[in-house]
Amino acid sequence: MRIIAGSFRSRTLAAPAGLATRPTSDRLRETLFNVLAPRLDGAAFLDLYAGSGAVGIEALSRGAVRVEFVERAPAALSVLSENLAKLGVTAGLRIHSRSVSGFLMTLKAGVGFDVVFLDPPYDADREYAATLMQLGGDAVCALAAGALVIAEHRRKEKLGERYGSLERTRLLEQGDAALSFYSVKPEFGAD
Repeated sequence: MRIIAGSFRSRTLAAPAGLATRPTSDRLRETLFNVLAPRLDGAAFLDLYAGSGAVGIEALSRGAVRVEFVERAPAALSVLSENLAKLGVTAGLRIHSRSVSGFLMTLKAGVGFDVVFLDPPYDADREYAATLMQLGGDAVCALAAGALVIAEHRRKEKLGERYGSLERTRLLEQGDAALSFYSVKPEFGAD
């Protein structure tokens, strides 16, 4: 695994051993960040189910000023910390060692995340709907105006078009994986 572009371009990253953590492939990460490129400079980025941290580190490499990683698996947290230390990254980041649901419940209005990326384990199907509903409901106050929420999932697993105030605006499929992009939409009937 390597960093695709930016200040850490071509630097390698470690991944946790075993199948419990499935890092986002370099190719899919490149596709994701080609789409996100205009939004990253100065952005606040939230990496949920962070694993090795590859996606959040790529965001830092490409100009995000703040990245928050949320991960609870000890092996993944260890590799995430090692990857950041190896790159010498100490500023503009925060690691939350807890469940995504628990973290989202603590968010307050005005936190202002510009981009939220979530990549739960593929076998944790219920995590997608629960997390997207939380982001489209109570946690929506932590999103900046015009924020984008992206979920990586299996191509054959279809996510909903709408989760609370989040509405899918784009679907990109690549190999066995897919990226669903969501934006905050006004509630039906709102002026």
